[in-house]
Amino acid sequence: MNVLVIGSGAREHALCRSLSLDPAVTALHCAPGNAGIGEVAELHPVDALDGKAVAALATELGAQLVIVGPEAPLVAGVADAVREAGIPVFGPSKEAAQLEGSKAFAKDVMAAAGVPTARSYVCTTPAEAATALDAFGAPYVVKDDGLAAGKGVVVTDDLEAAKAHAAACGRVVIEEFLDGPEVSLFAVTDGETVVPLRPAQDFKRALDGDEGPNTGGMGAYSPLPWADPKLVDEVMETVLQPTVDEMRRRGIPFSGLLYAGLAITGRGVRVIEFNARFGDPETQVVLARLRTPLAGLLMAAATGNLADLPPLRWSDEAAVTVVVASHNYPGTPRTGDPITGLDEVAAEDAPHAYVLHAGTRRDGDAVVSAGGRVLSVTATGENLTQARERAYEAVARIGLDGSQHRTDIAAKAAAEA
Repeated sequence: MNVLVIGSGAREHALCRSLSLDPAVTALHCAPGNAGIGEVAELHPVDALDGKAVAALATELGAQLVIVGPEAPLVAGVADAVREAGIPVFGPSKEAAQLEGSKAFAKDVMAAAGVPTARSYVCTTPAEAATALDAFGAPYVVKDDGLAAGKGVVVTDDLEAAKAHAAACGRVVIEEFLDGPEVSLFAVTDGETVVPLRPAQDFKRALDGDEGPNTGGMGAYSPLPWADPKLVDEVMETVLQPTVDEMRRRGIPFSGLLYAGLAITGRGVRVIEFNARFGDPETQVVLARLRTPLAGLLMAAATGNLADLPPLRWSDEAAVTVVVASHNYPGTPRTGDPITGLDEVAAEDAPHAYVLHAGTRRDGDAVVSAGGRVLSVTATGENLTQARERAYEAVARIGLDGSQHRTDIAAKAAAEA
């Protein structure tokens, strides 16, 4: 199978790594990719938001499956352009991707489908925002209605900060605060059949102890030893299948990866948000545990054949990923700093630990930082304790001036397992 992956982050590196290990994949391409992805796939320059350019590249390469990784191209309709070219594509249509592209749309779908979620108001003026904030009280939860690269949500006890974020965003969803631990659950769907993957937990705050500003994610782990064994079945029944069914009822079937961000509250499971693609950094740990070949799974979703797929196979091992971010992230990051130690990780820590590139590029013979989240160091082990030890041993080999990472990824779960 000739596969083309669209994107350039750690999520796409994780996808390409899994695909490169799949014997059914005979050719692997990525556009535009990054320095790490170039080691496992042939890179091609392309504007990932230009559907015609992506479709033309896929046609030129003879791609038999296109996987659109990031949310922005999906919301821009890139998957539609590829489908129109007659090529199977893993990723929802522009209309269906509004499940992530508009939080107000997602709330409307959940209401129609009876999916449990936080009570909320959609606000477009400062007066509406002030009224909603007063109705719910602190902690205040203010979400930019559109895409914001994982940084459009503010959770704060500071009323003025909440109002300021609402004013800066324009259209926002203001909702009640959901207590309890958060869980990420991915599901692959062809618009009818829904196949859940294994749950993971990520860490959104920049600093240890869940302090500091919100980020796109500083690390993740799987499995969740503290979670109810029936959690996946419950989420399938109350969230994932009803949402897919409602989208199909609306005439905009959702085919691709449906990501449910969940809060396990005292009143039960509640949906925090939907994403229309693999989430980063949870993808890194979920794919590290998947034993079913990835290409066949994604092709089955792209061609409407998921119902014929055998049950997924999983490793019993645990996986942990730690994000190494650049100086000043999640503010304006410093870029262009050389990264050292990558070869040492490959030599000393493989196969149990490896580095997935996010914001990197090549500068001559060197690999340098090119974004906020630079690397995702992923490791597996017999349990979470061993997996996180291996991950942090690999992190310690990496040099990046001014870099930052959390030291407590999966620590609590490992201690309590």
